[in-house]
Amino acid sequence: MGKLHTSQITLKVGLDENRVPEELTWSAEDGGIVNQEAKAMLLSVWDSKNQESLKIDMWTKDMPVDEMKVFFHQTLLAMSDTFMKATQDEKMTTTMKDFCAYFAEKLELKKE
Repeated sequence: MGKLHTSQITLKVGLDENRVPEELTWSAEDGGIVNQEAKAMLLSVWDSKNQESLKIDMWTKDMPVDEMKVFFHQTLLAMSDTFMKATQDEKMTTTMKDFCAYFAEKLELKKE
């Protein structure tokens, strides 16, 4: 068996005196990303042993609320796509995308 290639993704969080995130950067050198600034992140990992999802949700104190709403909408859409790739469940994917459209409508994210 050949040598296993590993890849590293790093997150750096700059905190203020109250330990509130002020700066957030991430790097994924295999993807050509080095110290890219971000204002928010959502990370979920699956703990198979305990059959539970573990998560880190973080945003900087200067993340605007209107951008957070767009971030959530885009994240929900991406999760719908990922769900489809992982499960091939077209019916539930359609339901999830319908919710995303409803979410965007209620938050007035899409201008007609």
